[in-house]
Amino acid sequence: MRNRAGTTAAVTVGLLAAVLGGCSDDSGSGGTASSAASASGSPASGTVAAASSPLGTILVDDEGRTLYLWEADTSSKSTCNGDCATAWPPVTVTGKPVAGKGVKASLLGTTTRDDGRKEITYNGHPLYRYAGDTNAGDTNGQGSNGFGAAWYVLDTAGNKITKAPPSPSPSNNGGY
Repeated sequence: MRNRAGTTAAVTVGLLAAVLGGCSDDSGSGGTASSAASASGSPASGTVAAASSPLGTILVDDEGRTLYLWEADTSSKSTCNGDCATAWPPVTVTGKPVAGKGVKASLLGTTTRDDGRKEITYNGHPLYRYAGDTNAGDTNGQGSNGFGAAWYVLDTAGNKITKAPPSPSPSNNGGY
C-alpha cells in the first residue's frame, strides 16, 4: 500500500509539472505561458518598458508589472535568493532583454544568478517583481524593508524612486 501511495504522488506531481511546463502561448497574450512566467519572475518576452504611475514614470515588464531594485545588491550580482527570491522574484530571461517604449537599451543587461539563470539588470541593478503586486501598475513593494534592505521602483534612468506610494483608497463597503 505504501508503495502505491508513493507512486500515485509521484505521478500526480509529474503530471502537474508536465501540464504547467508543457503549456505554451508564444503570443504573450496573457495565456498560460504568461501566467507561468509571472510566477517564475520571467517576463514572457524579456521586455522592460516605461509606464506612468503615481510615483512617476517607472520600469515595468511586458505585462505592466512594476520592477524593483534591492539596496542590498551593491553590484550587478543579485544577492536575493531562497525565501527572498520567492517574495521578490528575479526577472530572468533566456535570451537578450528587449528595451520597450521609453527604456534605454544601453542600460539593459544581464547577470548570472547563483542558480545559473540570467537575471535582467538595468543601469547595473538586478531587477525584481514583488509577489504582493497582483495587478499591472501595483507598487505595493515600494519602500519596503524586506530581507534586510529597502526595495524601490526605478525610473527610466535606472535610479531608485524614493517617493512614498499613494495611500490606498478606502473601499466602498456599502455604507457599513
